[in-house]
Amino acid sequence: MVEYEFRELTFGRDTGRAEVRQALTEHAEYGSWELFRVRVFWGGVRKVVLRRRIIRVRRTA
Repeated sequence: MVEYEFRELTFGRDTGRAEVRQALTEHAEYGSWELFRVRVFWGGVRKVVLRRRIIRVRRTA
């Protein structure tokens, strides 16, 4: 079974689209995170959930 690690990021209404895109790009490139869910609330707050696969190492001997 595949296991994932999750991280939630919150961006305020005053955060520009370019800044959000840059932050998500950095997480994807350097942390191997992928976009899982984006929620936009009434006040303009964006909650972004990122996930990445947890790789378990098994003993061979």
